Amino acid sequence: MKQSESLTRSAFLLAFDLRKEKLTQRGDLGYLLRAATLAELLLAGNLADESGKARALTAPAAELGSLRAVVWEQISNSPPRSWRRWVQKHNGKAVRLVRDELAAARMINVERRRILLFPVERITPRKAYLSRRLAERVGQAIRGGQPVGLLDEDVRVLAALATAARLKTVVPSWRETRLRRDRIQQLSAPVEPIATALRKSVEQARAAAASGGG
Repeated sequence: MKQSESLTRSAFLLAFDLRKEKLTQRGDLGYLLRAATLAELLLAGNLADESGKARALTAPAAELGSLRAVVWEQISNSPPRSWRRWVQKHNGKAVRLVRDELAAARMINVERRRILLFPVERITPRKAYLSRRLAERVGQAIRGGQPVGLLDEDVRVLAALATAARLKTVVPSWRETRLRRDRIQQLSAPVEPIATALRKSVEQARAAAASGGG
């Protein structure tokens, strides 16, 4: 991952299923992107964990209208609330914001058309090799081979969040994930409250979808 690339943008690129040439798990992507942004803010010292709640500290240097700026404004204008609340809040908007950032940076293509009057959007990576390389690094971090302490922090955190979201592009089967529980806990340590909030948010959303929304 390039030094200039944010965790949030990298999480979006990581969600591409290159074999099917499309984004995977669109319903969960907003949770993953907000969790990645929260992780960025926490690791940079802009936020702190206060008994399981996010507390604003210092404002980040963020472009107006970016997801990082939006999330910071929401948290700084609110009393401390649970990480899970901030993972879930306006998650659909998060996808649109990061999509537009990546499109403006010419990292992705966005094609829009209508099928039977319904708008359809197709998003593809302009540089598929970046998503492939990122998936390889994150997948290796999850599977092991290199001590967690020697991993680059961005790869470590992406691996933790991808596992929490059960991102199919990099996460092994659920059975394998359970067998690697100790390693996943080590990966998640720097952002543990966010990873937990993301996992519970995705589980709740999938359970609601399986029951027909009720």
